[in-house]
Amino acid sequence: MSNDTDLQEQVTPGTVADRAKLFRGLADPSRLAILEALRPGPLSVGQIVAATGLSQPNASNHLRCLSECGLVAGEARGRFVDYRLADLRIDELLALATELLDGPARGVDACKSYRASP
Repeated sequence: MSNDTDLQEQVTPGTVADRAKLFRGLADPSRLAILEALRPGPLSVGQIVAATGLSQPNASNHLRCLSECGLVAGEARGRFVDYRLADLRIDELLALATELLDGPARGVDACKSYRASP
């Protein structure tokens, strides 16, 4: 069993704040759609636009954000850039979210405490 010091080390304000910031970033439907589109492999901005239905400027803005946060990486290919998930654990996180929504978290859709983003 953990002692109070072990628990305190796990729940530090910095750790909680960083995790909350990560999940706020993932909570944006446009950024999440881009990450989902990149799960099978690298895509150009045009391919991301086609896969997500986002406008090109909107997709580019979100890609810049995701890139600055270290969630996606871009590789120049001539005058185009191919984007990919920066870490395979992002794919694992999204897969785990799907599993949770299909199981223990299946009530999230009906939860009145969480409002859907516009």
